[in-house]
Amino acid sequence: MIAVRVSGDHRAAIVGSPGYFKSHARPKTPHDLVNHRCVNFRHGSGGDVYRWEFEKGRKSLSVAVSGPLILDDVELMVRAALDGVGLVFVSDDYVAPHLASGALIRVLEDWCQPFPGFFLYYPSRRQQPAALSALIKTLRL
Repeated sequence: MIAVRVSGDHRAAIVGSPGYFKSHARPKTPHDLVNHRCVNFRHGSGGDVYRWEFEKGRKSLSVAVSGPLILDDVELMVRAALDGVGLVFVSDDYVAPHLASGALIRVLEDWCQPFPGFFLYYPSRRQQPAALSALIKTLRL
């Protein structure tokens, strides 16, 4: 199999609004999240609720959080965070402008290590269809 990297590294962000943090202490460890209102994410209508995953050095853990909302749309999750509903776990790409403006505050940053982005996998380079070659050329970083 041939692997072609088609995106840079990704990084999770745990964020909340300044208004949320006026009435809630900032979590210091992932275990503190059980004392917070968190907006959960569900993949599709029948999927399980996502357990928030963390890494720091050689430690890795996942935390089942609870809160007032379970959503399947990242934009709605960001809106909920902006509105002070609770903390959200999203890719930092989704919240970068809000972090820069101060509309959202990042917490547990040291527990959110970068991880490899997306790759395109295909069987071999021999007799490659023209459409696949064009796609690879377009997506290659």
